[in-house]
Parts: sequence; structure tokens; C-alpha cells
Amino acid sequence: MLKRFIAYYRPHMKLFIMDMLASLMISVIGMGYPILTRKMLNEYIPDHNIQMVINGALLLFVLYFVRMLLRYFVQFYGHMVGTYMQAAMRKDMFLKLQKLPFTYFDNHETGKIMSRMTNDLMDVSELAHHGPENIFMSSIMIIGSFIYLSTINLKLTLIIFICVPILAVISSLLRKKMRDAFAEARKTIAIINGALSSSISGIRVTKAFSNSQKEAEKFETGNNAYVEARRKSYKYMGLFHSSTSFITDVFNVVCLLSGGIFLYNGEISFGDYSTFIVSINLFISPVTTLIQFMEQFQNGVTGFERFLEIMDEKEEDERANAIDIGKAHGDIEFKHVSFRYNEKEQILDDVSFEVKSGETLALVGPSGGGKTTICHLLPDFYHVNSGEILIDGRDIRDITYASLRKNIGIVQQDVFLFGGTIYDNILYGRLDATFEEVVKAAKDANIYDFIMNLPDKFDTEVGERGVRLSGGQKQRISIARVFLKNPKILILDEATSALDNTTEILIQKALDKLSKDRTTIVVAHRLSTIRNADKIAVIQKGKVKEIGSHDELIDRNGIYTHLYNLQFKTYEDDVFDIEQNLI
Repeated sequence: MLKRFIAYYRPHMKLFIMDMLASLMISVIGMGYPILTRKMLNEYIPDHNIQMVINGALLLFVLYFVRMLLRYFVQFYGHMVGTYMQAAMRKDMFLKLQKLPFTYFDNHETGKIMSRMTNDLMDVSELAHHGPENIFMSSIMIIGSFIYLSTINLKLTLIIFICVPILAVISSLLRKKMRDAFAEARKTIAIINGALSSSISGIRVTKAFSNSQKEAEKFETGNNAYVEARRKSYKYMGLFHSSTSFITDVFNVVCLLSGGIFLYNGEISFGDYSTFIVSINLFISPVTTLIQFMEQFQNGVTGFERFLEIMDEKEEDERANAIDIGKAHGDIEFKHVSFRYNEKEQILDDVSFEVKSGETLALVGPSGGGKTTICHLLPDFYHVNSGEILIDGRDIRDITYASLRKNIGIVQQDVFLFGGTIYDNILYGRLDATFEEVVKAAKDANIYDFIMNLPDKFDTEVGERGVRLSGGQKQRISIARVFLKNPKILILDEATSALDNTTEILIQKALDKLSKDRTTIVVAHRLSTIRNADKIAVIQKGKVKEIGSHDELIDRNGIYTHLYNLQFKTYEDDVFDIEQNLI
């Protein structure tokens, strides 16, 4: 872990070395006062050399002015080193998250991930700056003070330093308990952030159901856990600081008593004894700094460990021989595909079907049967447990993720729009597209007229997750995004199921245009989509129960016919009436 932490210093090594040199100079200048004090007490004052006293004071003033500048450098540039490292870690974590499989996000809440990227890395940044600085400066001061105090009186110095092993033992005993307590506190902060993220995102649902009290109770549970975790961490921190502070206080007592005895026995002069009393702070101060640094150290180490947990997650495992297929022809084949999200539940069981380029396959069946899972497997969001998925006769595992997904466009029921403008969200389909191409995509998606009637037109802000737009408007923007992408394969995962019938007809026309000359897989919810499909597959309990055209399946009088009679016969009449009214 230390090696990986140090690696983040390398790009900023020059600035880091300058920071350490400045810290060294600060430590060296800090020894000027006791040295001058000894000189005054033992030489200048007894010799009545007032000029040297004045010169010494002037020299000390100059040194302190230089130390002020050095401290500014350390505070500013030292913190910037930590900030640069934090930014690099955050970038690495973000890029890592882009490479993680869908299963990771299925099992980890967004708020908890955000906590690692913000709170944890902030503590790591502080450790990156203060850690080397405090350890370096304190070590220099402790070694320097030992050497200097030894020149005054070696026996007295050794007596003082005997207390150091006692301090080390106490620190080591309490450090592990502090680390575990702070790690638990970090987890509870992540839980609170996760609850906050969920509650804020779902605030409209909360208000609609008048469940603010329930959300408050859920938050309070996490909040209480945080208080308890902090109570433990502060308990051990209190034990640590009080115990170690007691030992440092004992240093003064030992110094006062031992020095007094030495002075009484004539083993040390009054000037040296006075200097020793003053100079003992040269030793106690860095020891105190190290003690106070332990809390920050534990926070930083815990944060970096949590950072490494994400960095060590297994990425999407693209095969070494995977190739870029360029523009796909569009033939799709599922061959004996079986899949489960976990060991307990089989989602797909020996699923096989074929869709030729330009054809449309509709997937129908009860909820939970595996339709959406088929849509997730085609872009290789999840790996099949057995069997093969082929595009143009090639196993999708032998195709690079970028090449595979570039050829697949997805329109889902739950539309996600990024914070930004309408233009930005459509452009996301193909980032190098021209403005004219974005306009054409908007027209193809039947959203152009709506956009042009807005005050800011394409520069209209959509709000977080597109909150300022209706469901139908968001859906048409997502369709425009796919038009711009212009993929050969199209997945429509219940793209119109959450819309009112009138809006659905308008969007269905855009989808029909989008599907033209593309291989399309539709998770069917509405009759019009099903009737126009070249093939319809009935998916039930993870198996393909029936497959064929609408007329063929109706003639079989099987599961599809039953579903049709239950759900779609009445709806067909409603759609006909709506279409007539639109005409």
C-alpha cells in the first residue's frame, strides 16, 4: 500500500522536495532560539557584551522572518501537492469506475461510491501533505534536539529520552483500535451519503406518498450508527491523546527534577540548566506533533484503503484477442444461452433465436421472464454463463467493448439525461457530430418543433436527470440521441410503456423510423410494436416458449394468443381511435 501511495508523489516530486527542504529549514531555524539563549546566559550576559545580545536578537529576527516565508511556502505549495494527488486519485477512481462491470454498480450504492471519491480522498489529500512534512520535521527536530541537548548534558538527556519507549508502547497499543474505529466511522458516513442520495433523488415520490417521516427514520438509523461509530473512535482517540499527553507532561517533571538534582550536585551550571529547561520543548514539541498527527494519519490511511478497494476491483475482462469489427452487418444469434445474476436464481435457460440483419424481433411475456436480461446480454453488460451470442457470426466476447457497443443503440423505458442542455444530451450520441446533424436527429425524433418553441431552444437546461421535461419529451431526446449515433443494431426496452397513449403514438412513429433498416430487438409492451415485428418470441421463466410472426403465433393458439386476448385486443381498438383523432 505504501508503494502505491508514494507513486502519486512522483509527478510532483520537484515541488515535494522543495516542500521538504523548506520544512528542514523551518526545523533548523527553530533551534536558533535555545542556542542563542544558552550563549546569552553563559557568555554574553556574564561578559556584559550587550552588542552581541543585540546582534543575536537581530539575527533571530531575520531568521524568524525567513521562517515566516518558508511556512507560507509549506502551507500553500505543500497543500497543493496534496490537492494534485487527490485530483489524480479521483481521476483514477473515476476512470476505474468506467471500466467496472455492471455487477459492481448493482451491488454498490451511488452515495457510498461518492463518499469514497469525496470525503475519503479529502482525508488522503491532508495525509499526503501533512504526513511526510510532520514525520520529516518531527524526526529532524527529535534527532537535532537529542544532539543539542546532549551537548548541554548527556546524562540528563538520556534520562529524558528513557520516556520515549513508554510513549511508543502506548501509541502502538491504541493505534490499531483507533484505526478500526475510524474505519467503521468511514463506513457509516458512506451509508449516510447513500441514504441521502436515494432520498434526494426520490424526493418527489416521498412527497407524493407523504412519507417524509419514513425517510427521516431511515436517515436517523444511519445517523445514529454514525454517532456510535464516532463515539468509539473518539473514545480511543481520547485514550490515545490523554495517555500520550501525560507522558509528555512527565518529560517536564523528569527534566525539572533531574536537572534540579544535577544543579544541586554541581553537575550542571545554572545557565545550562536554564537552557535545558527552555530547550526541552525542542523535543516535546515534535513528539506532540506526532501524537496529534495520529488521528489524521488514521483517517488518511483508512481513506486510502477504501480508495484501493475500488482500484483493486476486477474490471470488465475484455479478451486479449478481441477485435474492432467496424460497421456491423447486423445479424444476431443467441445459441443455447443460459445466465444467472447469482448462484441462486436462473434467469435464462438455454435460450436460442436468430435475427437477420434489418429484421425486428419482439420479446413478450410476463415480467421477470428474462426479456430485459436478453437486452443486457447483447451489449455484453453481463457475461453469459453458458452458450454464445453472435453478431455477424462472431462471438461478442471476441469483439472489443467499444466496437460492440458502438454498433448498438438502446432506448429504455427509464430515460437518463445528463445535467446540461438539450443540445448536449443529443450530442452525447456522437460527440463529433455537427450542429446540423443534431438538428436532423431532433427532427427525426419528432422533438425539433418542441425545442424551437423553447426560449433557449437547444441551449435549454434539462435539469438533473431531465427533471424539467416531461416523460415523452425526455424519451424523444433519447431517441434523437440514438438517431445521431446511427447504430446498426437497435434495442427498444419497453421504450413507450410509461407514456400516455397519445404521446406513445407520436413516439412510436419516431421509433418506427429509427428501426428502419436496422436489426431491432423490442421488449414489447404495445400491440403496434408486436404486430409489425418480423418475429415474436414469447419468453417465460427464462425460456423461449414460442417464436414466430404474429399471424403464426395466433394460429398456434398458444401462450401468445392467450396474452394477446388478455392484454392487446381492447388496446388495439383504443389505438385505432387515437390514430383517427390525430388524423
